[in-house]
Amino acid sequence: RTEMWCLLVVVSVLLNLTLAIESEAEPLASVCETHSGHCRNTMKAVLVKAPGGVDQLYIGESEKPVLASDKHILVKVKAAGVNRADTLQRQGKYPPPPGVTNIIGLEIAGTVVEVGSDVTEWKVGDRVMALLSGGGYAEYASFPASHGIAIPENLSFEDAAGIPEAFLTAYKAIFYVGGLQNNQKLLLHAGASGVGTSGIQLASLVPGVEVYVTAGSNDKVNYCKSLGAHGGANYKEGSWLAKIKELAGGVDVLVDCVGQNYFADNLEVLNQEGTLVSIGFLSGSALPEGVNIGPLLRKRLTLKGTTLRARPDEWKSALIQSFTNFVKDGFESGKLKPVVDKVFDWNQVAAAHEYMEANQNIGKIVINGM
Repeated sequence: RTEMWCLLVVVSVLLNLTLAIESEAEPLASVCETHSGHCRNTMKAVLVKAPGGVDQLYIGESEKPVLASDKHILVKVKAAGVNRADTLQRQGKYPPPPGVTNIIGLEIAGTVVEVGSDVTEWKVGDRVMALLSGGGYAEYASFPASHGIAIPENLSFEDAAGIPEAFLTAYKAIFYVGGLQNNQKLLLHAGASGVGTSGIQLASLVPGVEVYVTAGSNDKVNYCKSLGAHGGANYKEGSWLAKIKELAGGVDVLVDCVGQNYFADNLEVLNQEGTLVSIGFLSGSALPEGVNIGPLLRKRLTLKGTTLRARPDEWKSALIQSFTNFVKDGFESGKLKPVVDKVFDWNQVAAAHEYMEANQNIGKIVINGM
């Protein structure tokens, strides 16, 4: 009896110990899963069922990114900018570069949760905004530490998410590629877009520069003027070429995202030795029949095309460094501001894409709630 009693006691103790361990382990796993996220190998992300309309977008499970090198950081995404390129990728018209995730999204803002062993400029908990080659519409994103920009204290995550792609694209097109100089005239098509509103502000920092825009409504033109544009043309009310020539005479640098439909008039509005910088082809890339390219020779024009997404990491790092040196404390002081038109919860990402495709926005569209 004594031996049987001792055996029962031992079994009882072992059973209670097992139950205690299990009861302790469950909440720890739950905390790890729902808060830090580091115990999970997957994450939620906006995915595309098949190339097509906004109905193809859904939030599902995807592999969580890991640090690709000791010079990368991992960020918990708080907000992501929505860009025209995102809608084109959803339609299958703008695939990501080789080796880049299929998850849509070119710019994010969030909090650093992990840093590579060679990273010295960032620490866990830092607020960061970043330019991406893809993967922004997700809970987590990983990228080279040199592609991040510190978020000023006066900006929200939503504000910050509207900066990287728009401001860097504008900066690159106007200065890196377009070579805008003091006392020159600049024309920005789609002046009320994210790139347009960013470009107006950046160019206005240069002494003597006059900025002109085209846009699809008088309200948009007026808003561009409130940001520093000298004037603009509502292309829905007639020839934008005639209006810009009336206002400016001609321009020295022109940043174009339209392409086909505007090409001939672009050549016409440029001054002698002017520069046309192409960043997109919203109306198509094939030139209309009968286009006169004579102004290329007569005015000694320069035509340049530029993209940002597929550039090497080192090139992007140099661009970002140049940009931060140029703007200095512009965002902290209020001289520069991200223009955020509307914020959608990421569960409404389809509505965000519809809003962009309807050209309703002035400035940036942002999603949050990841």
